[in-house]
Amino acid sequence: MISEGLQAGFRKELAAIANWWIANTPDYDKGGFIGEITVENEPRPLANKGIILNSRILWFFSEAANFLDDSNCREAATRAWQYIQKNFVDEEYGGVFWELSADGSVVNTRKQIYAQAFAIYGLSRYYGLTQDIEALELAVSLFELIEAKAHDGVNKGYIEAFAGDWGPLDDFRLSEKDLNSPKSMNTHLHILEAYTALYDVTKNIEVEAAIKRCIDYFDTFIINKDSYHLRMFQSMEWEDLSTSISYGHDIECSWLLWEALEVIGDKNLLQSHRETVVRLAETCLQEAVGPHHEVLDAYNFKTATLCEERVWWVQAEALVGFLNAWHMTSEQKYFNAAKKVWEFIQQYQIDSENGEWHWLSVLDKPHVGDCKVGFWKAPYHNGRAMMEAYKLLAKTKQ
Repeated sequence: MISEGLQAGFRKELAAIANWWIANTPDYDKGGFIGEITVENEPRPLANKGIILNSRILWFFSEAANFLDDSNCREAATRAWQYIQKNFVDEEYGGVFWELSADGSVVNTRKQIYAQAFAIYGLSRYYGLTQDIEALELAVSLFELIEAKAHDGVNKGYIEAFAGDWGPLDDFRLSEKDLNSPKSMNTHLHILEAYTALYDVTKNIEVEAAIKRCIDYFDTFIINKDSYHLRMFQSMEWEDLSTSISYGHDIECSWLLWEALEVIGDKNLLQSHRETVVRLAETCLQEAVGPHHEVLDAYNFKTATLCEERVWWVQAEALVGFLNAWHMTSEQKYFNAAKKVWEFIQQYQIDSENGEWHWLSVLDKPHVGDCKVGFWKAPYHNGRAMMEAYKLLAKTKQ
């Protein structure tokens, strides 16, 4: 069957990703994992270490250890957990730090809510793997902090960022390319993702209630029901400040939203949001597919320009998003789209010579800012895609 061949390919690539990270990324000198490795596999041992990279490593190896039944992945997950517990946790004010130096000293204490969410995501899956109660307790404490400090009870939604002592900030930005807005789609998406993982291992009713609120925020404020794109940046009162469309986030949201709905298992919510989930995927299929059947990056509607770069994480999310739409609808066009994206990944995104995936495809030369490991480059998107795609094929035979 077609599915069995694809599943074998996904499992093989998952193992290749895991083996590359195990072979290349542990920092045996300073602890944890190396902060940056170039596209030529050259380590940068003095690079700073960010919580995003480290929490994504924790998530990936926790999930891969279960999926592959692999003791090396389990050891890598424990290495990530121990480093986060020792170095990233703010014992004075709570939460996790944004950035450390290579030797583990704190260089940026800001409390980005996106980062707190990713820590929850990794810790929840590590608890699922090991039943380590300290990891679960930290995840729950981060959930409680987000709800106490970042949830806007007046206007609804979650505020982007705070100072190290949880005081207010003037600059909310997650990265230099983002708008300085107090609320964003991206942070809400990864809160939803993290809370879903936490609920999956706890069945906590407060977490369930928070998931339902976050789903409502997407339905009310973030998903544009005229275009079925996500509103990227918002004011405190939810005025849309966006200047562009992110096709990768559109398709990622479609399947993460459905995952959250399935995990909480509310039949009425599943039914009421089903059309929205499928229409997000359909819009991506109609508008974002490029000449090589890949999914393009973004569209700036202020300047009417299309960003045609092929980014690794966008291809990974498109693979899962299209397979999820196929699973939901049985419509062959979504399966075909996913299969074409996988073919593109194999031909243009995976580095068959040095291992791992290119940040930009080989069609997007020069590779400006490319790296194999970096502040934002982890085994999370591509590794997750291999596992999720495999599972979706198992549920929906072709």
